[in-house]
Amino acid sequence: MSKREAKQNETGKKPGGKPPTEPKPGVKDSDQINLTDEESRIMPVAGGGFEQCYNAQAGVDTPTMLVVATTVTQAPNDKQQVQPMIKVMQEQAPKLGDVETVIADTGYCSEKNVVACVEAKIEPLIAVARQDHHPHWSERFAQPAPLKADATPMETMTHRLATQAGKAAYALRKQTVEPVFGIIKSVLGFRQFSLRGLRKVTGEWNLVCLAWNVKCMAVLRPKVG
Repeated sequence: MSKREAKQNETGKKPGGKPPTEPKPGVKDSDQINLTDEESRIMPVAGGGFEQCYNAQAGVDTPTMLVVATTVTQAPNDKQQVQPMIKVMQEQAPKLGDVETVIADTGYCSEKNVVACVEAKIEPLIAVARQDHHPHWSERFAQPAPLKADATPMETMTHRLATQAGKAAYALRKQTVEPVFGIIKSVLGFRQFSLRGLRKVTGEWNLVCLAWNVKCMAVLRPKVG
């Protein structure tokens, strides 16, 4: 309403369209739930459109491609999933060891998440923007200007991503977590949950990742024992 009023004062013309109404608390007659699984949520999907979904997350170890952390959430935004995954990995640290670096795509990038990683003594390598698939050749060898002494955690991470070492480390993401999800979907054939409710779906996702780990360990065993 304030934006409409400011525009009207600026232009002297009444804004077009129906004025927005203040939202009212409580359930409305037009509200709907999914009768198949009321704990799932409508989420945007790749390629456009919306589906009734859960958001399944997986943390994957770079050298082995084993899934080391899982969560399932009702939130479509990945920015909210970094801190829960850090908590899961910290709980598993006594058995699996401390996490040194978190590598994630731009969907997970926020100042809050970068600070959370730093506070957990984990180096964040989270893309701050979508990368060009065909950069100029000179960009592959360019080095950033020296980092200033009073740099914020976000500025420090952005500088790290621009270095040769940072680029090489971030490049591991595409060959680590992307194949895991691709093989689970296309080779193992898991594209939808069979159970209902967040708790049961979380268990189902854990079983799927366990199946991946067993399959992966069968390949790793002859190599590493």
